[in-house]
Amino acid sequence: MKRPAVFLDRDGTLNVSPDHYLTSLDDFEPIPGAFEAVGRLTAAGWPVAVVTNQGCLGRGLVERAEVDRIHAECERLAARHGGRFDGFYVCPDPPEAPTDRRKPEPGMLLEAARDHGYDRFRSYMIGDSERDLLAGRAAGATSLLVLTGHGAGVRAAGRHPAGLTFPTVAEAVDWILRR
Repeated sequence: MKRPAVFLDRDGTLNVSPDHYLTSLDDFEPIPGAFEAVGRLTAAGWPVAVVTNQGCLGRGLVERAEVDRIHAECERLAARHGGRFDGFYVCPDPPEAPTDRRKPEPGMLLEAARDHGYDRFRSYMIGDSERDLLAGRAAGATSLLVLTGHGAGVRAAGRHPAGLTFPTVAEAVDWILRR
């Protein structure tokens, strides 16, 4: 039987979004409460996967090994709070050469759902950008906006329901766990 999951964007959702690209673990700054929220999801039996556009790879601004180091830090921080990730789905394609995996397309979410047996229609996508929300909807998930990262600008544009908008990923996770 397929199970619902939570898909998480990375930059602006789990960690502070840099002005351009996060290209070094030295610049990684977790958003307060984000990894504790992953721990709460895991404790409640929710599988979690990260889906992240990383056009910096396709542009040659960072090596895959550095992106993997950043994801290892995410795993370490989540584990400190009892959390775990089923996987990190990374799209290296730059914005000027989009593919069906690059958000706002749903490819990474669909891939994660196939790999782990997720019921995408009962799942949630949490992110800070319109492309995160669109990818979640295209995959059949319920999209939740967080106001960290670029989220405040998305909210100001008025294209996402207020009832599915939260200050941070921690509050979005609390909402999921109360349902």
